[in-house]
Amino acid sequence: MAVQELEGIKVAILATDGFEQVELVEPRKALDNAGARTSVVSPKDDKIRGWKFTEWGDEIKVDIPLKEAHAEQFDALLLPGGVINPDKLRMIPEAVDFVRSFFQADKPVAAICHGPWTIVEAGQARGKRITSWPSLKTDLKNAGAEWVDEPVVIDRNLVSSRKPDDIPQFSKGMIDLFSKKSGKARQPAA
Repeated sequence: MAVQELEGIKVAILATDGFEQVELVEPRKALDNAGARTSVVSPKDDKIRGWKFTEWGDEIKVDIPLKEAHAEQFDALLLPGGVINPDKLRMIPEAVDFVRSFFQADKPVAAICHGPWTIVEAGQARGKRITSWPSLKTDLKNAGAEWVDEPVVIDRNLVSSRKPDDIPQFSKGMIDLFSKKSGKARQPAA
Protein backbone atom coordinates (compact mmCIF):
# COMPACT_ATOMS: atom_id res chain seq x y z
CA MET A 1 0.00 0.00 0.00
CA ALA A 2 1.37 3.42 -0.99
CA VAL A 3 2.22 5.93 1.73
CA GLN A 4 -0.20 8.85 1.76
CA GLU A 5 2.38 11.65 1.87
CA LEU A 6 -0.20 14.33 2.62
CA GLU A 7 -2.55 12.42 4.92
CA GLY A 8 -4.35 14.87 7.20
CA ILE A 9 -3.22 17.96 5.29
CA LYS A 10 -5.94 20.44 4.30
CA VAL A 11 -5.35 22.45 1.13
CA ALA A 12 -7.35 25.50 0.04
CA ILE A 13 -7.64 26.04 -3.72
CA LEU A 14 -8.51 29.70 -4.30
CA ALA A 15 -10.28 30.21 -7.64
CA THR A 16 -13.15 31.93 -9.42
CA ASP A 17 -14.65 31.88 -12.91
CA GLY A 18 -12.02 31.64 -15.62
CA PHE A 19 -9.52 29.39 -13.82
CA GLU A 20 -7.48 27.35 -16.31
CA GLN A 21 -9.30 24.06 -15.92
CA VAL A 22 -6.31 21.73 -16.20
CA GLU A 23 -4.33 23.87 -13.70
CA LEU A 24 -6.94 23.28 -11.01
CA VAL A 25 -8.17 19.78 -11.83
CA GLU A 26 -4.83 17.99 -12.34
CA PRO A 27 -2.92 19.41 -9.33
CA ARG A 28 -6.03 18.80 -7.19
CA LYS A 29 -6.15 15.19 -8.36
CA ALA A 30 -2.45 14.80 -7.44
CA LEU A 31 -3.07 16.29 -4.00
CA ASP A 32 -6.12 14.08 -3.40
CA ASN A 33 -4.18 11.00 -4.54
CA ALA A 34 -1.43 11.89 -2.05
CA GLY A 35 -4.00 11.92 0.76
CA ALA A 36 -4.68 15.66 1.12
CA ARG A 37 -8.14 17.04 1.72
CA THR A 38 -8.72 19.76 -0.86
CA SER A 39 -11.38 22.47 -0.78
CA VAL A 40 -12.22 24.95 -3.53
CA VAL A 41 -12.55 28.39 -1.94
CA SER A 42 -14.15 31.12 -4.04
CA PRO A 43 -15.75 34.55 -3.84
CA LYS A 44 -18.69 32.79 -5.50
CA ASP A 45 -20.95 30.65 -3.33
CA ASP A 46 -22.07 27.79 -5.57
CA LYS A 47 -20.08 26.90 -8.70
CA ILE A 48 -17.26 28.34 -10.76
CA ARG A 49 -16.57 27.78 -14.43
CA GLY A 50 -13.22 26.79 -15.86
CA TRP A 51 -11.47 27.89 -19.02
CA LYS A 52 -10.19 25.20 -21.40
CA PHE A 53 -7.34 26.94 -23.24
CA THR A 54 -9.56 28.83 -25.76
CA GLU A 55 -13.16 28.37 -24.59
CA TRP A 56 -15.28 28.00 -21.49
CA GLY A 57 -14.91 24.68 -19.73
CA ASP A 58 -16.67 22.77 -16.98
CA GLU A 59 -18.26 24.02 -13.80
CA ILE A 60 -16.95 22.82 -10.47
CA LYS A 61 -18.51 23.03 -7.03
CA VAL A 62 -17.31 25.62 -4.55
CA ASP A 63 -16.65 23.87 -1.25
CA ILE A 64 -16.24 26.95 0.95
CA PRO A 65 -17.30 30.50 0.04
CA LEU A 66 -14.40 32.93 0.57
CA LYS A 67 -16.43 34.91 3.12
CA GLU A 68 -16.45 31.77 5.35
CA ALA A 69 -12.83 30.69 4.76
CA HIS A 70 -9.83 31.47 6.95
CA ALA A 71 -6.21 30.48 6.47
CA GLU A 72 -6.23 28.93 9.96
CA GLN A 73 -8.51 26.19 8.58
CA PHE A 74 -5.83 25.04 6.11
CA ASP A 75 -2.25 23.83 5.98
CA ALA A 76 -1.46 24.99 2.43
CA LEU A 77 -2.77 27.00 -0.54
CA LEU A 78 -2.98 26.28 -4.29
CA LEU A 79 -3.40 29.16 -6.76
CA PRO A 80 -4.34 27.92 -10.24
CA GLY A 81 -3.85 30.22 -13.19
CA GLY A 82 -5.74 31.19 -16.27
CA VAL A 83 -5.74 34.86 -17.23
CA ILE A 84 -9.28 35.63 -16.06
CA ASN A 85 -9.19 33.91 -12.65
CA PRO A 86 -6.22 35.63 -10.93
CA ASP A 87 -7.03 38.95 -12.62
CA LYS A 88 -10.47 38.87 -10.96
CA LEU A 89 -9.10 37.62 -7.62
CA ARG A 90 -6.47 40.35 -7.31
CA MET A 91 -9.27 42.93 -7.44
CA ILE A 92 -11.09 41.38 -4.45
CA PRO A 93 -9.56 42.57 -1.16
CA GLU A 94 -10.77 39.48 0.74
CA ALA A 95 -9.05 37.18 -1.77
CA VAL A 96 -5.81 39.17 -1.54
CA ASP A 97 -6.00 39.08 2.27
CA PHE A 98 -6.61 35.31 2.16
CA VAL A 99 -3.44 34.80 0.08
CA ARG A 100 -1.41 37.16 2.27
CA SER A 101 -2.47 35.32 5.41
CA PHE A 102 -0.84 32.07 4.20
CA PHE A 103 2.48 33.85 3.71
CA GLN A 104 2.20 35.63 7.05
CA ALA A 105 1.56 32.29 8.76
CA ASP A 106 4.54 30.76 6.90
CA LYS A 107 2.30 28.13 5.28
CA PRO A 108 3.25 26.63 1.91
CA VAL A 109 1.76 28.12 -1.27
CA ALA A 110 1.73 26.70 -4.82
CA ALA A 111 1.04 28.94 -7.84
CA ILE A 112 0.99 28.11 -11.54
CA CYS A 113 0.81 30.19 -14.72
CA HIS A 114 -0.91 33.53 -13.91
CA GLY A 115 -1.53 32.47 -10.29
CA PRO A 116 1.36 34.62 -8.97
CA TRP A 117 -0.63 37.78 -9.80
CA THR A 118 -2.43 37.41 -6.46
CA ILE A 119 0.94 36.95 -4.73
CA VAL A 120 2.10 40.24 -6.25
CA GLU A 121 -1.12 41.97 -5.17
CA ALA A 122 -0.72 40.55 -1.64
CA GLY A 123 2.76 42.14 -1.45
CA GLN A 124 4.44 38.75 -1.03
CA ALA A 125 6.64 38.48 -4.16
CA ARG A 126 9.56 40.62 -2.95
CA GLY A 127 12.77 38.67 -2.46
CA LYS A 128 11.35 35.42 -3.82
CA ARG A 129 12.55 33.35 -6.78
CA ILE A 130 9.42 32.69 -8.89
CA THR A 131 8.43 31.36 -12.28
CA SER A 132 5.14 31.98 -14.08
CA TRP A 133 3.59 32.43 -17.48
CA PRO A 134 6.12 34.65 -19.34
CA SER A 135 3.77 37.67 -19.51
CA LEU A 136 4.05 38.07 -15.69
CA LYS A 137 7.85 38.44 -15.84
CA THR A 138 7.80 42.26 -15.66
CA ASP A 139 5.06 42.34 -12.99
CA LEU A 140 7.04 39.95 -10.79
CA LYS A 141 10.34 41.80 -11.31
CA ASN A 142 8.63 45.12 -10.53
CA ALA A 143 7.27 43.54 -7.34
CA GLY A 144 10.83 42.64 -6.28
CA ALA A 145 10.89 38.97 -7.26
CA GLU A 146 13.61 37.17 -9.18
CA TRP A 147 11.74 35.76 -12.20
CA VAL A 148 13.17 32.62 -13.81
CA ASP A 149 12.08 30.54 -16.80
CA GLU A 150 12.07 27.03 -15.33
CA PRO A 151 9.36 24.32 -15.18
CA VAL A 152 9.15 24.42 -11.39
CA VAL A 153 10.80 26.63 -8.77
CA ILE A 154 10.76 26.09 -5.01
CA ASP A 155 11.81 29.02 -2.83
CA ARG A 156 11.21 28.54 0.89
CA ASN A 157 7.42 28.05 1.26
CA LEU A 158 6.54 28.85 -2.37
CA VAL A 159 6.45 26.50 -5.34
CA SER A 160 5.69 28.00 -8.74
CA SER A 161 5.36 26.78 -12.29
CA ARG A 162 4.93 28.26 -15.78
CA LYS A 163 2.17 26.49 -17.71
CA PRO A 164 0.00 23.41 -18.19
CA ASP A 165 2.87 21.42 -19.75
CA ASP A 166 4.70 21.73 -16.41
CA ILE A 167 1.87 20.24 -14.32
CA PRO A 168 3.55 16.85 -13.67
CA GLN A 169 6.70 18.55 -12.30
CA PHE A 170 4.59 21.19 -10.52
CA SER A 171 2.45 18.57 -8.80
CA LYS A 172 5.53 16.64 -7.64
CA GLY A 173 7.18 19.80 -6.31
CA MET A 174 3.95 20.90 -4.62
CA ILE A 175 3.45 17.56 -2.87
CA ASP A 176 7.10 17.52 -1.76
CA LEU A 177 6.90 21.07 -0.38
CA PHE A 178 3.52 20.57 1.30
CA SER A 179 4.67 17.33 2.95
CA LYS A 180 7.86 18.93 4.30
CA LYS A 181 6.44 22.28 5.39
CA SER A 182 3.09 21.31 6.86
CA GLY A 183 4.52 19.31 9.72
CA LYS A 184 1.56 16.96 9.47
CA ALA A 185 2.84 14.47 6.91
CA ARG A 186 2.62 10.84 7.95
CA GLN A 187 5.99 9.15 8.14
CA PRO A 188 6.46 5.82 6.32
CA ALA A 189 6.61 2.77 8.56
CA ALA A 190 10.12 1.38 9.11
